[in-house]
Amino acid sequence: AGMAVQVTVLPSPRCLFDDPVQICVAGLLPQQAVTLRASLVDESGELFQAHARYRAGSSGELDLSRSPALGGSYSGVEPMGLLWSLQSKAPYKRLAKRNVLTPFCVDLEVYEGHGDMTRLLGKCTNERWFLGEGVKRISVREGRLKATLFLPPGPGPFPGLIDLYGSGGGLVEYRASLLASRGFVTLALAYMAFEDLPAMPEILELDYFEEAVNFLQKQQQVKDTGIGVLGLSKGADLALSMATFLPGIKAAVSISGSGFNSFIPLRGDGFTVPPHPYDLGRMKTSDESGLVDFSDVLDDHRDPATWDCRIPMERSLAKFLFLSGLDDTNWKSDLYCQDAVQRLQQCGREVEFCSYSGAGHLLEPPYLPLCQASIHKVLGVFVSWGGQWREHAKAQEDAWRRIQAFFWQHL
Repeated sequence: AGMAVQVTVLPSPRCLFDDPVQICVAGLLPQQAVTLRASLVDESGELFQAHARYRAGSSGELDLSRSPALGGSYSGVEPMGLLWSLQSKAPYKRLAKRNVLTPFCVDLEVYEGHGDMTRLLGKCTNERWFLGEGVKRISVREGRLKATLFLPPGPGPFPGLIDLYGSGGGLVEYRASLLASRGFVTLALAYMAFEDLPAMPEILELDYFEEAVNFLQKQQQVKDTGIGVLGLSKGADLALSMATFLPGIKAAVSISGSGFNSFIPLRGDGFTVPPHPYDLGRMKTSDESGLVDFSDVLDDHRDPATWDCRIPMERSLAKFLFLSGLDDTNWKSDLYCQDAVQRLQQCGREVEFCSYSGAGHLLEPPYLPLCQASIHKVLGVFVSWGGQWREHAKAQEDAWRRIQAFFWQHL
């Protein structure tokens, strides 16, 4: 029976969630047919799994960074395919980390053959963390703020970031904790549907976001060269509004966003930016899947009647980066990003942008699997987000590199 089959994760079985790893199998027979399976149980007890069929090399070894998968959840050479193709049995589940103080544990198993997985040959566990060694997590309830501050180890000074998620609300920490693990002081900020913040606020106050900027600027470890802000979906247009109306913001990233204020009026000092006109009657619900498509609810953004909702970004001194997926089925984010980029370019402003073919609305940190549809926590309906598995995975890796490089450059 030769040596036992060993599954190893290099360089270490413990890593950060956004770290690529090399998965290797040793001790197989030459050309042996095997199936690899990854399993992860999330904090609500939901099981996510992926599998792929492989054939060992001539000396009985398998290295996923070189060996092609012959089928299963994906095919071809995909070193991280077992992670990005994880899928739940129950449909429409989104894999997200609630408690960043614990890792996601991914069980990697090797089974004999390409048929039923009855004979387990070897296994190991990859611990994937959201908080790097020495990163501090501090809950913030100061003034009106509802936020979590993440401090990298050491005196710094580090660039400071504010991290905003979308209209699903809540206090989402996993992207902020990963960014802190990469050397940014990061404030994850809740602004709706959290504790006593209403699920659907009548109005959002700019000075709430200003309070967050002031709080971050006061932190000793934060560089005084200006703050960055990163937002997804509704959080993206808020990021652009902050960069436009608040003096401390030096760089803003919009993921799947728009250059106009969406859905909720934004009140500043002596002015209010109204929401872009929309009609929920234009929502389309699929008969087969029951999924809701929102992409047509907004009035045409080229109609001058909607222009008082535009965020006057050209007044801002900040640098901008726009990221969008061409397969976003929730929102015409590529169209809206193009519109924002053109408006900035017409005013002679430098702006970076990238649109990804095959990527959906939820561009997340790398190796989080694509979520094509899930429940919208505030609207209570199942929403289609779009995206193709492999293309979306590649887009997330690229976007993550770009976001970090952009903030390092401008902060």
